[in-house]
This record gives sequence, C-alpha cells and structure tokens, in this order.
Amino acid sequence: MNKESQFSEIVLENGTFETRVTRKFALRKPYVKQDPGVVKAAIPGVVAEIIANVGKAVKQGDTMLILEAMKMLNRIMAPLHGTVKAIHVSAGEKVAKGQVLMEIESDDLILKESRPIMGRSHL
Repeated sequence: MNKESQFSEIVLENGTFETRVTRKFALRKPYVKQDPGVVKAAIPGVVAEIIANVGKAVKQGDTMLILEAMKMLNRIMAPLHGTVKAIHVSAGEKVAKGQVLMEIESDDLILKESRPIMGRSHL
C-alpha cells in the first residue's frame, strides 16, 4: 500500500477522523443485507421433519421444520408472515450451517429486518 491509501476518513456522530487502514480491513468482504424471506440453517444438522408445504401460509413464529443437531431437536420457525415459496431440503438430509432451507414470500407490504428464529424442543 502506498502512503496515501493507508489512511481512511471515518465520519462518526461527534466528528470526522482519519485512521490507518490495515490490509486485512481493506480486503474484507463487504456487508450484504440478508433477504428476510430466505431461511438458512443456523447450525449444521439433519432435517428430522418438514412441517410446512409449498404454498402454505405461515405466520411469524410458526414451526416450519425440525432440525436435529447434537441429539437435540430444534424447531426452525418462520421469520415473517407469508407463504412458503420453496423448500430446498428433504427429511433425512444433512445440512451445513448457512445452507438455505426454505424461502418465504412475504405477505407484509413492508419487510421488517429479521433473523431466522430457532427454538429447542425435546420432542
């Protein structure tokens, strides 16, 4: 890096500051806002049961599928009100952390920022 590119201007509430930028910081991946209608696995595991069907209306908090991880049954719940648009996994399938499980088409006109909801169950 040349001398000029080592410094970056940061604007905060109480003023503007110059700071050194590390190579790691300069090469970082930019933040990408997640689509709230895409439900991803928060942990790796095996799909124990799929409760929702394509075309089924779901409300925020409804259980859509059950993911078994470390001998615990985890309920994966709808992050928003909507209709199940697609299911990308099947019962018995192993899933990795971050893998897309389902897609929901929102019924809300304004989407609130949300995360997939995961609950634990001793079924």
